[in-house]
Amino acid sequence: MKLFSRLLQRLRRSAAVATLSVAAATAAGVAPAHADWIKAESERFIVYSDGGEGKLREFVQELESYDRFLRLRMGLEVNEAPPRKLPIYLVASRTGLVKVRPDLPENIAGFYMATDEDIFGIAMRDQTVDTLKHEYAHHFMMQNFSYPYPGWFVEGFAEYYATVEVEKSRVLVGKYNENRAYALQAASWMPMTELLSKRPLQTARNRDTYYPLAWLLTHWFLGNAERQQTLDVYLRDVGAGGDPVEAMERATGLNPTELRQTLRRYMNGRIPYQGVTVSYPAVPITVTRLPRSANDLLLLNQRLKMGVPDSMRAATAEEVRRAAARHPDDPLALLALGHAELHFGDPAAAEAPLQRLLALEPDNVEALQYLVRARLKAADDAETLEETDRLRAEARVLLHRAYRADDANYVTLMLIAENRSGGEGYPNDNDVAVLEQAFALAPQLGQARINLAHVLMFKDRNPEAVTLLEPLVNDPHRPSAGARAMLLRAKGMSEAEADAEEAELLKQGEAEAEDTPAED
Repeated sequence: MKLFSRLLQRLRRSAAVATLSVAAATAAGVAPAHADWIKAESERFIVYSDGGEGKLREFVQELESYDRFLRLRMGLEVNEAPPRKLPIYLVASRTGLVKVRPDLPENIAGFYMATDEDIFGIAMRDQTVDTLKHEYAHHFMMQNFSYPYPGWFVEGFAEYYATVEVEKSRVLVGKYNENRAYALQAASWMPMTELLSKRPLQTARNRDTYYPLAWLLTHWFLGNAERQQTLDVYLRDVGAGGDPVEAMERATGLNPTELRQTLRRYMNGRIPYQGVTVSYPAVPITVTRLPRSANDLLLLNQRLKMGVPDSMRAATAEEVRRAAARHPDDPLALLALGHAELHFGDPAAAEAPLQRLLALEPDNVEALQYLVRARLKAADDAETLEETDRLRAEARVLLHRAYRADDANYVTLMLIAENRSGGEGYPNDNDVAVLEQAFALAPQLGQARINLAHVLMFKDRNPEAVTLLEPLVNDPHRPSAGARAMLLRAKGMSEAEADAEEAELLKQGEAEAEDTPAED
């Protein structure tokens, strides 16, 4: 609760409109057939780019300043670095985005992924960085303030800080995005009861206004000191289990219809932004040029980490084989080939390239992790207990090597717990500690939360499990059905009770729509 209190205390007076978490893409030219990739590493980020070094350095410096500004606003130690650097990939055009995600929808300029193999962002380098700032705000909140916020505030927070502009001697916060503002003026609003719902409702009407309204409500709350205190009261009420619609009326004295009318009046008034006089010194940035194999395999390897549709699995494996053949004995090529064979091709063929990579780089943590995954899969398929035990023992040896090479790698920690799962005495206190450390390193990863919540519930620590699971259930992007089922068990609720709550919210939304004047 201490961090939560500090978060609310540091939300200063200002107003904001923020961008879409996915921004409209425009034609930016076609990337050259053999772009030269470079990597810039700073205290908080590892950024890969197929563009020029000068712009890359500027971009990394802006990200570092943005992180420091968020820390300043939230009352955190400004110079403290997160436990894990965030990898970001900057590409010349949509072609690069599709290389990572072949089924990417149109008009997307970037995205963020958290998987059990990597957590990273990717964006078109010549587009606005608002997309990455929005996603990094989510990343930042989940890292530093894990709390059961209602979904609208999760998005409102990210929208609020997405349009921060870092200048030489000041930072502008509260600037607006024209697309968001236009949507509020031109489109019919979704009902306030459905916006406020703690679990975003897939059946909500006028869902296109969810993000604009999340921005506007956050904007209104942060418009003055008194409303900031009201927001604090509201979030504490919801966090303690209060109904998010009823809690809003308790905190503000406004019913949903009155709140809607208040926001319309506020939107039509003057919405200011704030200039904060602050500057951050240039950070040390190390830039290295990647080998030629990166041109063929860097983005393709990221595709392997996030997965592809079943219909593309065989084609993806073949694409990696062809690319790797052009770079024999290259570490990246060996890693990608072993990974592709393990998950998309012939698992038996994964062993040779991964073992060859370890002969070249004995401490290559990713190669060790993929070999562990191969052992665990084989153990699950083994026909005898003796064979299962042998394979799990081999996995333990590999995990020991990976942990010794990097003791702060969340993937290794999760694999250690997976290898222990089902073993004698599982979960013991050490198993819980391992999963707690994995969560601390990767709180943005839903599976890290679910794994830890599972063992906490086994240990009768249900309130802690509820705190872990509620952010997943509230996530407007990817609400997790599995997390919801676990959350209901942790709370001692049934599906029928939860469905009844949702039905009541829908009913309230219909009543609100009937009471609202025809101004949309």
